[in-house]
Amino acid sequence: MTAAHPRDIAVVAFAQTVHRRTTEELSEVEMLMPVLHDVLARTGLRTADIGFTCSGSCDYLAGRAFSFTLALDGVGAWPPISESHVEMDGAWALYEAWTKLLTGDADTALVYSHGKSSPGSPRDVLTRQLDPYYLAPLWPDSVSLAALQAQALIDAGHTDEDALAAVGARNRAAATANPHAQLRGPVPQGDYVVRPLRTGDCPPIGDGAAAVVLAAGERARELCARPAWIRGLDHRVEPHSLGVRDLTDSPSTRLAAEHAGAFERPVDTAELHAPFSSQEIVLRRALRLDDQVSVNPSGGALAANPLMAAGLVRVGEAAARIHRGDSDRALAHATSGPCLQQNLVAVLEGDPR
Repeated sequence: MTAAHPRDIAVVAFAQTVHRRTTEELSEVEMLMPVLHDVLARTGLRTADIGFTCSGSCDYLAGRAFSFTLALDGVGAWPPISESHVEMDGAWALYEAWTKLLTGDADTALVYSHGKSSPGSPRDVLTRQLDPYYLAPLWPDSVSLAALQAQALIDAGHTDEDALAAVGARNRAAATANPHAQLRGPVPQGDYVVRPLRTGDCPPIGDGAAAVVLAAGERARELCARPAWIRGLDHRVEPHSLGVRDLTDSPSTRLAAEHAGAFERPVDTAELHAPFSSQEIVLRRALRLDDQVSVNPSGGALAANPLMAAGLVRVGEAAARIHRGDSDRALAHATSGPCLQQNLVAVLEGDPR
């Protein structure tokens, strides 16, 4: 059972960019500002009304130190704000903001994240996440590591290449209804990138940003007709060394889901941050999701994978379905690191109808 929280916190608004292959004509601030304006407009709040602001991004992607401070120009420097930053996907910034609101230090929070992958090679950049002594010097890129995981799943009898292709096809078919997705509709499975993963099993490279507003208690009901209440939120991490992990399983996801209360009652929707088709297989098993659950109705990370924002998008998409009345109890998942190394799970609920 999850521990009782002193306050009820909800996602009351969500906004995101149209995710694109490249936004070379825009700076990070120019990419962020429309999203920040949009998410605040949905609540009627101004920057001065926000009690806490937290962002997620990666300086490696930007290619300069402390680049996140430049993004604050999109929020506004006046009046002074209470602000924090995590060098992670925005889902972890949401976790920090959620804990801030639980303490009672603020009643509202703005959470945003952004990433521009197009200027460089994400496959190479992400190698810097690896163990610096044994793995990183070998430069195994992110697709090669995901292929190791996919092959382990095939060898264990949990999937095959046709099943992987079906995962990609289903996600991108769902994305046809998502105007923000980068890839929509049929995508050729293509040639092998790294066997057994083909082009269709891999995420698109693209740029994008996302933002959510959190609010506590009655303030949430004032700002949103049907708030998406965060009933549980937890994150866990696997060992840094891939050699001591079973790549066919994700115990950290399972443990995070258990502590978030995901197994207490069934969910009707799950937004999974699975950049590779094989990773959805792992997550479905770890989260005990059956065919009755609508998985990635937005298209997921196979339709749009803006690094440092894709996890926050999963939370936002799940919350938006509750806002619209399309879901009553949803699960959102975010990941970071190679082969599902770090995993966050949130359980969201709408008020009874």
